[in-house]
Order: sequence, then C-alpha cells, then structure tokens
Amino acid sequence: MNRPLLIVGDALLDVDLRGQAERLAPDAPVPVVDGPLRDARPGGAALAACLAAADGRRVCLVTALGADEASAEVRRLLAGRVRLVELPLDGTLSTKTRVLASGAPVVRLDSGDGRAAGPTEEALTAVAGAGAVLVSDYGRGTADVLRDALAEAAARRPLVWDPHPRGGAPVAGARLVTPSQSEARTLAAALADGDGRPAREPGRDAARAGRHAGPEARSRAGHAAGSRQPAEDAARLVRAWGVGSVAVTLGERGALLSHGDRPLLVSTPWRASGDPCGAGDRFATAAAGLLADGVLPEAAVQGAVAAATRYVEEGGVRCVLRGGPPADAVDRPARHAEDARAPDAFALAAAVRARGGTVVAAGGCFDLLHAGHITLLEAARRAGDCLIVCVNSDASVRRRKGAGRPLVPAADRVRVLTALGCVDAVAVFAEDTPESLLRELRPDVWAKGADYGVADLPEAALLESWGGQVVLLPYLDGRSTSVLAERAARAETRP
Repeated sequence: MNRPLLIVGDALLDVDLRGQAERLAPDAPVPVVDGPLRDARPGGAALAACLAAADGRRVCLVTALGADEASAEVRRLLAGRVRLVELPLDGTLSTKTRVLASGAPVVRLDSGDGRAAGPTEEALTAVAGAGAVLVSDYGRGTADVLRDALAEAAARRPLVWDPHPRGGAPVAGARLVTPSQSEARTLAAALADGDGRPAREPGRDAARAGRHAGPEARSRAGHAAGSRQPAEDAARLVRAWGVGSVAVTLGERGALLSHGDRPLLVSTPWRASGDPCGAGDRFATAAAGLLADGVLPEAAVQGAVAAATRYVEEGGVRCVLRGGPPADAVDRPARHAEDARAPDAFALAAAVRARGGTVVAAGGCFDLLHAGHITLLEAARRAGDCLIVCVNSDASVRRRKGAGRPLVPAADRVRVLTALGCVDAVAVFAEDTPESLLRELRPDVWAKGADYGVADLPEAALLESWGGQVVLLPYLDGRSTSVLAERAARAETRP
C-alpha cells in the first residue's frame, strides 16, 4: 500500500572518514589512518526519512535546520528525496563523524549543540493533517516543541515514537515505541516506583545475588536475568507512558514486543553480518510504515525485524542512500515471496567464489519436505562450501504437478528450507526449469538425486558451459511427496 508518512524529529549530519590502517602511530598505540575519504549522509530523523522514501513512500520531514554548513549539507542531501518542513534551529546542527580504519570504526567525533527553537504554522499543519507519524527523537528538541500537536495526532492515527534517553517521554496514546535494549534499560531505570524509590534493576539484582552462589547457579541466574530484563523494562514503560505497546530492539536477536503483559519475541529471520549503523532507524521506519498501511503491531514488528536484518545484510545506509536494493519493510521478499529471487543467494555465491570456494546448488519443488529431501540436501552441502536451494514457484509446481499442487505454498516451503542447517540460501524461480536462475548463480556443482540420469537433465550442458558439473547423489528410496499425500488422503477418508 505504501501510504504517506510524516516524520518528526532531529536531523543530524553523519560523516564517515574511511581509510586504510597498516601501522600504529610512533607516539601512541593507535592506528594511523592513511588517505581517508569523506562520506557524508543524512543522519537521525533525516536518515529515517530517506529510508522511508526508499520504501517508495511519500515522506514529509519536519525538522530543525539552521544557517550553518552542516544544515546546508543536509538540505542538499535531502533534495529530491523528501518534502522538507523546517523549524528554526538555535545553534549549529549536530554532526557525528566516524573514523574507520580498514572498515572498522576506531573513534567517533561529535560536534554541534543546536536545538529546535520553536514550532511553525507549517509544521503544526503538517502534523495535524498527517495520516501516520513517526517521531524520531534524538534529544535535540524537535519533538518537544511540537509535543501538544503530536499528542493530538496520537489520539487519532498511528504514531510511532523512536525515543532517546535525553529526549522527553513519548506522548500518551502512541501506538508503538521502539527503544533499543540499552535505551529501554536506561529509561525504565529512570522511572520511580510509587514510593519514590528508583526502579529496580533486574540484571543488577541478579548479579549481586550471583556473587554468593556457585558457578552453575550464577550461570542460570545471569541467563534468566538477561531474558527477563527487556520484557520487564518494556512492560514498565508501557504502563508508565500510557502507550499502546513497546518494542525493544535486541540487535541480532530481533525484537521483543510488549503491550504491558506477556511479551512477544520476534527473532531475526536469518543472521546478518554488516554495518549496523542506522538499523534502529530502519526498524522504526519499517514499523511506522506498516502501521500506516493498517497492519497490527505484531505484524509491524515482524516486518520491521525482517527489514532491519536485510538492511544490515545488504550494506546498511550506504547501500540505501546510493540507490542500492531497497530494504523492503514487509517481509524478507525473496525468501518468503513467490516468484522472487533472494538477492542474498547471489551475494553468497559471489562471496564464496571470491575466496576460492565451491558453490553448490540443488533444486526442486520440496512440497512436503521429507527424509529423502533432507538426505539429498545434507549430501549436497558436503560437496562444497555453501548450498543454495532453487525452489519452484507455486505456479511452476502447478504446471508440473497438476492443479492440486503444491500442497504447501512457496512462502512456507522457503521458510522450512531456510531453517535447515545444511541450507545457506534459497532462491525461487518461476519458470518450469531453473536454467535462467542457474545462469545467474553460476554454481560450480548442480546436485540432483540419483533417480535422475545426467541425460535427463537439460541443466547439464548449461553447467558445463562455465566449467561446472552435475553431480548425482544417492536418494533415499521409498520417500516421496506423492506417496505421503496419497497416504494422508486415505487416512482422511477412513471412518
């Protein structure tokens, strides 16, 4: 649906200085960064606005900018991406500069102390007319000067608040609040119990108790405290703020959603590696966009976790702002959608080839996954350094197997396959044969069950054209999707 989104918050300027580090300075044990290149991009609420626009949404950003050079650079970077409604800025715009040595950050330099100086009629009108709002609060005052208007908006439409410990509390009635785990801990600890005492810190209490216990007891206590604390913090914040729900982001573990009672843990759909800078903004914008489209908070958080995971895997903010693949907010598109191809399958194949490894691919319908499939896939994985499974789309299965198939839709078949430890990536193809997909993947090995013959495989000549080969693997006799389906049908008809 991609409905429009209003983003209210504090813009920043993010700068990366990237260079190579091959030696330490003679006067201190610090790396010497040679020939750093400057890479500037919108930060804070300005980054959130660009990420939402990358989803194909019409975005209006309400933020404070001034007459300083950092503000002028953010204006240039936002031009053509979003509609900008400016508030006056008292001071200079905050700039965060990371110095990266051979890709690893070694230090961050912060400058600028500007704050929003007050509302404008244009900004108040934009908030009043918005269909959905994301507040990206970085503690620089934009949300504070528009607080009354935001409170009115929260009573009438979806409003997501991405908080900051140095900012104000979210307005009552916000649909969803999205702190990180450390932010939730800080915000919850700052609250006071009814008797005025500081909030209890579960992790600290467990640690104190653990000092007087044995090693096994200490391990159990630490694990329990680590799993409890985000849930307790989220529930406490829901009650204290009077908001609909709090989703605590847990980094590579996903997110925990609480309405003030039993929490919902949403795990990441796969393990991503990459630069996590901006992943929290990606999560908040995806969740806000999905709520704007009318989904429930539970579905919005699931989509936001998938979007943030893919964002990190595909290169983070630099990929999005430079026109790379958009970070889809709804689901992992290629792994969970019919007739789509997982971009990570191609990236994985390229990475394995680059380090001299062997790329193995296997294909099929995988309708009603059974022991024969598992035997084949495990053997295929042992034949190389990664296994990419090519799966027929639903339409392709129907053409091959008949109107009653598939029994399991493509999205579910892909989910089951990606859960297998022997499978590294999955790609779905819409054609009757995987030749077009294989031509793009260019695997070194194409693995098939021994119930086929090489002469029966039209892919064999294709693999040989780039030096690949078809490998037949032993197939577990007596296992068949058709047999399982017939057996299940007979069982249903018995009295």
